Amino acid sequence: MGTEMGLRESKKQETRRLISDHATRLFMEQGFEATTIAEIADAARVAKKTVTNYFARKEDMALDHHEAFTASLAAAVAGRGDGESPLDALRRECLTALEHHDPVAGFAGPAFAGMIVDSPTLTARLRELHDRREDELATALAALDTEAGAGERPGAGGDLAPRAAAALIAAAHRLLFRRIQELTLAGDPDDRITAVLVPEAEHVFDLLAAALDGSWYAGRR
Repeated sequence: MGTEMGLRESKKQETRRLISDHATRLFMEQGFEATTIAEIADAARVAKKTVTNYFARKEDMALDHHEAFTASLAAAVAGRGDGESPLDALRRECLTALEHHDPVAGFAGPAFAGMIVDSPTLTARLRELHDRREDELATALAALDTEAGAGERPGAGGDLAPRAAAALIAAAHRLLFRRIQELTLAGDPDDRITAVLVPEAEHVFDLLAAALDGSWYAGRR
């Protein structure tokens, strides 16, 4: 039974990828708003209902990594090493993503980047995903505050401190994501973008460390 369930789940993931791949191709060729669910279903050779069963929102067919995207900052904090501050973990994960040209960091090629900036719907959805990523980071930082007894420390800031830290960190990641998009649309190859972004990201994280100095988020408490 376990093997059968595994095969069934594998088939579902394969169908999901198939729909997403065909949808994204059509979005890049025709534009997001101009592409219909029926055209996507025909291209993927599935029923329209199958498309909507797998994707409640049309834009999630293009932004199919949205769950990994929104969880990425919180996951970096949760997975930090022993003695590593949340900010140092986020810096390390950001630089690793740049080195590996991670799509979650913004590397997706000029056609994909153009598809997003040309679509008001996808631009709005991406903004919403950035907001959700910030919220998840704030929740993760608040949970660590609770575990560490941060609320008992003078000047810890209570509930506002993790939200303020998350807002600063998420804003920096939005800036870096947008920077990758800009360079991609300007025609720079991924290796060149990484060469430009690594020192810029280091500088941004130095600014974050200065802004969060005195808090345990930056490892200076």
